[in-house]
Amino acid sequence: MNKNSEMGSKSHPLKIFSGRNTRYLTEKICDSLNVDLGLSSCPVFADGEFEPCYEETIRGSHVFIVQSTPPPGDNLLELLLMIDAAKRASAYKIIAVVPYFGFARQDRKDKPRVSIGAKLFADVLSVAGIDRLITLDLHADQIQGFFNVPVDHLYASAMFVPFIEKMGLDNVVIASPDVGGTKRANTYARMLETEMVICHKTRAKANVVGSMSVIGDVKDKDIIIVDDMIDTAGTITKAANLMKDKGAASVRAFAAHGVLSGPAIERIEKSALTEVYFTDSIHPKTESEKIKYISVADAFGEAIQRVYKNQSISSLYYR
Repeated sequence: MNKNSEMGSKSHPLKIFSGRNTRYLTEKICDSLNVDLGLSSCPVFADGEFEPCYEETIRGSHVFIVQSTPPPGDNLLELLLMIDAAKRASAYKIIAVVPYFGFARQDRKDKPRVSIGAKLFADVLSVAGIDRLITLDLHADQIQGFFNVPVDHLYASAMFVPFIEKMGLDNVVIASPDVGGTKRANTYARMLETEMVICHKTRAKANVVGSMSVIGDVKDKDIIIVDDMIDTAGTITKAANLMKDKGAASVRAFAAHGVLSGPAIERIEKSALTEVYFTDSIHPKTESEKIKYISVADAFGEAIQRVYKNQSISSLYYR
C-alpha cells in the first residue's frame, strides 16, 4: 500500500515533490513523515532549457514542492515551472517549501537604481500560483509581508538552542556579527539566559568588510556567534578572530544557511572558529572538519503535516 494513503485523505491527498537541487533534503522529509516522495522528472534540452513534469496524478492533491534557491537561476525557474505545472494539473493546493530563500537579502533599496529582489520574487511566486510558502530564517522578518499568501516562517533556533544547551559550555555568551543581527542574537541570549555582545562593522563594498570592533566583554567566554547565513565567511571569521584576540576562550558559529561561496571554506579553516554549525537547508559541503550540519528535515516534516491538517505551527517554531 502506498505510504501516502496513511497521511492523505481520499479527497485531497498529501503529495511531496522535490526540485533537482534539494532532493537530498526532501527524501529526509518524506522519511520523517513516512510518505513516498512524489514521482517527477525534469528533461533537459540541448540548449539547457528544462521541462519539469509530474509522473503521477496530482489532481485534487495538496502538493508540497521543496526547492532551495542557490544557485538562483535554474533552481528558482525550476520551482516556478513546477508550480505552474501543478496548477495546470488541477492540484487542490500548492505549497512552496523553500528552505533557503536567497533573494531575501534584497529586501530594500539601500542605494539608488537597484531592484528589491525579495519583493519581485514574492510577487512572481504568488502569480505562478502558490497558496502558501514555508521557509526558514529569512534574512529579514518583514519579507513575510511581501507575499500575498500565508507564510510559515520556521526558525533554526528551534534546533540550535537545544543543541547548544547540550554542549555543556561553561561561560556561554551569544554574539551578533553585526548590528543588523542584534534581534536574532538577543533571542538566543534570552532563550539560553546568557549575556550578549555585538560586533560593529563597516563594509567597503558587498561581501567585503572594512573595519570591525566588539561591543561587550568576551574575555574567558565561550562565544557563540549566531547569524542567518554565512556566504563568503568574511564577516564571521573576522569577528571570530577579533574575539579570540580579545581573550575569548573559544568561538563557535551557528547559522541557518551555509551558502559558503568562493573562499568561505578556506577562511573558516584558517580562522579562530572551533566549529561552525549549519542546517541542511542548502546541500551540505564537507570540505572542512570544522563544518557540521544539523538537519531540519523533522522540522519541515512537522510543519508540512500541520499545514496539511490545518493545525497551528506557531507553538512549535515561533521563537
